[in-house]
Amino acid sequence: MKTLKFAEKLVPSVLNGTKTATWRLFDDKNLSVGDELDLVHATTREHFAYAVITSVKELAIQDITDADRVGHESMGDVDEICAIYEGYYHQHISPESRMKIVRFELVKS
Repeated sequence: MKTLKFAEKLVPSVLNGTKTATWRLFDDKNLSVGDELDLVHATTREHFAYAVITSVKELAIQDITDADRVGHESMGDVDEICAIYEGYYHQHISPESRMKIVRFELVKS
């Protein structure tokens, strides 16, 4: 089972079903359709839910569409997305950086 960490502010949205997608750069887990996930709080590392990946799409940040944003927390334009993810990953992120859009479904919480 693969583990995905979520910031504290996102946990309620995952649990109530409004957050059904996560965007990830530099996928070291090789996230794939059908993978079972252990969802954990990023700071405390406490488990809060189980999920399964229902779809995966990879594209450049500059190519993210409105449809790709469904199920994800609101973010602005490409420059804002790059700035937010630079904060997460502590390295330069450009519009050409490859983003993995991972859709998931809770199976047990």
